[in-house]
Amino acid sequence: MTDEQIIGEAAERLVDWYRENRRALPWRNEPSPYHIWISEIMLQQTRIEAVLGYYARFLEELPDLPALAAAEEDRLLKLWEGLGYYSRARNLKKAAVQVMERYGGVLPRRVEELKALPGIGDYTAGAIASIAYGEPEPAVDGNVLRVVMRLLACSDDVLLPATRRRVTGLLRAVYPTGKDAALLTEGIMELGETICLPNAEALCARCPLKGLCRASREGRVRSYPFRSPPKERRQETRTVLLLRCGGRYALRRRPESGLLAGLWEFPNWEGELEPAALSERLGVPLRCTPCGRAKHVFSHVEWHMIGYLADCETEPEGFLWRTAQEIGEDCPIPTAFRYYRKKILEQA
Repeated sequence: MTDEQIIGEAAERLVDWYRENRRALPWRNEPSPYHIWISEIMLQQTRIEAVLGYYARFLEELPDLPALAAAEEDRLLKLWEGLGYYSRARNLKKAAVQVMERYGGVLPRRVEELKALPGIGDYTAGAIASIAYGEPEPAVDGNVLRVVMRLLACSDDVLLPATRRRVTGLLRAVYPTGKDAALLTEGIMELGETICLPNAEALCARCPLKGLCRASREGRVRSYPFRSPPKERRQETRTVLLLRCGGRYALRRRPESGLLAGLWEFPNWEGELEPAALSERLGVPLRCTPCGRAKHVFSHVEWHMIGYLADCETEPEGFLWRTAQEIGEDCPIPTAFRYYRKKILEQA
């Protein structure tokens, strides 16, 4: 069979298989364009199990697109706290505002219009168009690439845009319309999430594509997909200060561009600084107590942090001062500082 014939046969099998084997997930119970959009943005770089609670809380407070468009940024980021990649949340609001202005509060159904909105790329546009509107548009993510590379025993580098374009083209050529478009999009995702798992974990005996999959027939499932080696992450040492004065702690905004842009953080500096150096930087005497080390891994850099709990008699300027309870309830703190956020809540 040719690649095109294999993809066509696989698409038919996946539609039938998914009808009978779909998991019950909240965004599948009410697959409105808004619900599909929010769930797909949350699921980027995040496991389904981790998203469920966030999704429920988000929709409880922001149940529709007008509510999202009107949300205050700090409240939106607080709802997102812990999910990481905070630009996703900011882009949700930006896109919601544009949809209110251009489309009367209804997400468009055409892929090109969806892709013109902030934070919506090829994958998310395809997911919304096919699942919510029944358009014959594939949504190609890492799970889909893994399924197709194994199905075809293809060694193309899945990190290359050309590979994603080829897979998208192969799928688009066989995509159904209407309800079956939604079933195929969700079916191929479901297969990658539950059966066609990475490495040696693939459950080939349970796969509806068994017998059709070249990699399985050749006994080479672990050989696919191929990825070029990642670049080595840079390492940074940082000193984090839990600065306390009169029961309130200091926070500051990060710059509006770059890593963790615009989020609240505890004061911190590059390098492993001694208490005397911290006191000199702030211009006030400090009583410092070590409060532990933490590590956070970003895609391109690792932070290795040492923390101090520091008391001062007067509040240095340039900070937002809040109690531990207020920080816990109102201030979105990046996951990178989760360990130190927990430390101040323990002091409350």
